Amino acid sequence: MLSNLRIFAVNHKKISSLHINNMYCFRIRASLKRIKPHVPLGKNYSSLPGLIGNDVKSLYSVISPPITKIRNIGIMAHIDAGKTTTTERILYYSGYTRSLGDVDDGDTVTDFMAQERERGITIQSAAVTFDWNGYRINLIDTPGHVDFTLEVERCLRVLDGAVAVFDASAGVEAQTLTVWRQADKHKIPRICFLNKMDKAGASFNYAVESIREKLKAKPLLLQLPIGEAKTFKGVVDVVNKEKLLWNPNSNDGKDFERKPLLEMSDPKLLKEATEARNALIEQIADLDDAFAELVLGEFSENFDLLPAEKLQTAIHRVTLAQTAVPVLCGSALKNKGVQPLLDAITMYLPSPEERSYEFLQWYKGDLCALAFKVLHDKQRGPLVFMRIYSGMIKPQLAIHNINGNCTERISRLLLPFADQHVEIPSLTAGNIALTVGLKHTATGDTIVSSKSSALAAARRAEREGEQKHRQNSETERLLLAGVEIPEPVFFCSIEPPSVAKQPDLDHALKCLQREDPSLKVRLDPDSGQTVLCGMGELHIEIIHDRIKREYGLETYLGPLQVAYRETILNSVCATDTLDRTLGDRRHLVTVELEAKPVETSSVVPVIEYAESVSEDILKGSQEAVENGIHSACLQGPLLGSPIQDVAITLHSLILHPGTSSTMISACVSRCVQKALKKADKQVLEPLMHLEVTVTRDHLSAVLADLAQRRGSVQEIQTRQDNRVVVGFVPLAEIMVGAL
Repeated sequence: MLSNLRIFAVNHKKISSLHINNMYCFRIRASLKRIKPHVPLGKNYSSLPGLIGNDVKSLYSVISPPITKIRNIGIMAHIDAGKTTTTERILYYSGYTRSLGDVDDGDTVTDFMAQERERGITIQSAAVTFDWNGYRINLIDTPGHVDFTLEVERCLRVLDGAVAVFDASAGVEAQTLTVWRQADKHKIPRICFLNKMDKAGASFNYAVESIREKLKAKPLLLQLPIGEAKTFKGVVDVVNKEKLLWNPNSNDGKDFERKPLLEMSDPKLLKEATEARNALIEQIADLDDAFAELVLGEFSENFDLLPAEKLQTAIHRVTLAQTAVPVLCGSALKNKGVQPLLDAITMYLPSPEERSYEFLQWYKGDLCALAFKVLHDKQRGPLVFMRIYSGMIKPQLAIHNINGNCTERISRLLLPFADQHVEIPSLTAGNIALTVGLKHTATGDTIVSSKSSALAAARRAEREGEQKHRQNSETERLLLAGVEIPEPVFFCSIEPPSVAKQPDLDHALKCLQREDPSLKVRLDPDSGQTVLCGMGELHIEIIHDRIKREYGLETYLGPLQVAYRETILNSVCATDTLDRTLGDRRHLVTVELEAKPVETSSVVPVIEYAESVSEDILKGSQEAVENGIHSACLQGPLLGSPIQDVAITLHSLILHPGTSSTMISACVSRCVQKALKKADKQVLEPLMHLEVTVTRDHLSAVLADLAQRRGSVQEIQTRQDNRVVVGFVPLAEIMVGAL
């Protein structure tokens, strides 16, 4: 039955692909979001408070530099490109860990959840604060798995720069495209780090070319590798024409030497570096007018005379303008190339004041911050991560939440270091803070010092910008853009071990939802069951495991089901009348409306009002009308799946005096359902954007299998000796049960 109703996205002209971590939906929106629970596993990453021993820095020693010396960066990449390993090396070389952790051993700093250590993957983003050569760096390690792309999204929202990590043997991969698009969306300057240069099949040129071709970016080669795969032993610094060689006998990579390239000892390397430097100068001159004038005016005869400082300043400007991306290389696992990456972060990525935020002028130095993540700690309660855009945060400070229109008090202020935190007396603009005591603040909320401060800022914004003709324009003007919460693509029922445990389960799900807005929980109206809705099989599996570990509940999950959607293909009109007498009051409503498909993807119905509808009637009944429309679109006429890509136009609304809003909603809802049943309908299903890397011998078998799964092959690429099959496959066909 279902196969007869389903219209496959690959054959339909109106696919709206919403990139969720390589997921394309039949106009279904998906994006992932994940959070970090506090699971103390007893590992000390730094010396005890106040004590500094074994050359390991205490968190209390983290410097508090001016805003120009702050860098807020994220590490983003495809699954298994080496993000967490790179972060681990960064913390070790900056002096904040005693030993080098390993993902396989489950002892890394940022993967502190039990599930992360067992699986060897990053599930939720982790923030660490450290210093490097006089700079404070707030770094966030993000997940690479498709189910947790929303973690990347909400972290990029508050960062000033990012490091994109690539597997040098694979180049740009499926998830790389997704995180790159997310960075483009938030206009984040980036640095590319070609990791795993020691891996068999690693190719610097192939990886750079894939950045150019697939990401449509202009790579600036700041380094060249000395050897590849097994022969990789160091890098050439193109800007300074130096070589960096790591001691093969060193176990931790701290021991390396930097030598200038000389004609006598390294003629071949010197020639390559000179050619690369000249090409770099020409490339930047094409992108930066000020640098072009400098080069043509003083150094046109000999590029070698151009000082490295001038070139570095121009690279910084180009990176900030996002017209090109610096490219570095190394091997985090083999401890090569990480220190130069840290130098590049401080040199080329922007400080908070170099990023332009229009709303800052309205606050005039008053507090303005964005809550971008919430964790639940058993001892401290809710921990809220905030990016401070202006002003200062202190403990015991009363703050105003514009979104929730409530005032709360910060009891403690912490500096984040994965699952260990250090209490601090204050934190200024440009930093990322961890606050304790905010019980109502959620992800995406805008925080200011007081309601009067918000109103004053709104008045300034109104004077400087165009005034919106809506009652709540002042509030909307002040809200910082939060994070788009995606629609789930999987759902299943969840049951407690007994009815007595249902309140405990409800509490656990409420806490997890506050941490992870991509997790949706609803009550099935027919069966009365609690239904979990998530972004993937792993997402729901992790939630189930966390309920067991963190809340001590042995819950039972029903079979996993794909979240289908429904839509209509033609316009239909419907009329309905509801006439009820309750007590001595008569409730009479007559509704006439039209349902029609819309071209643009819209998960919620688009509601329009015809000119014939009286504004006086709408004033008191608009909310009831819209509630009725939304409730009717929750269950479609075919499978009971939500309706999307539909516009509802209200043509007539006739009310008897004294009719309640509940009756209006009921009549509108019934009328919408009547219209949907009359229309031609269609079932929509999520599609996955799939990449399969396979040897030439097994290519035909893979193509045959994809054809069986109703897959649509877009292209077959060549990656060294392998073939990469790129295409779309219905999500239902690649679930674990279907494999």
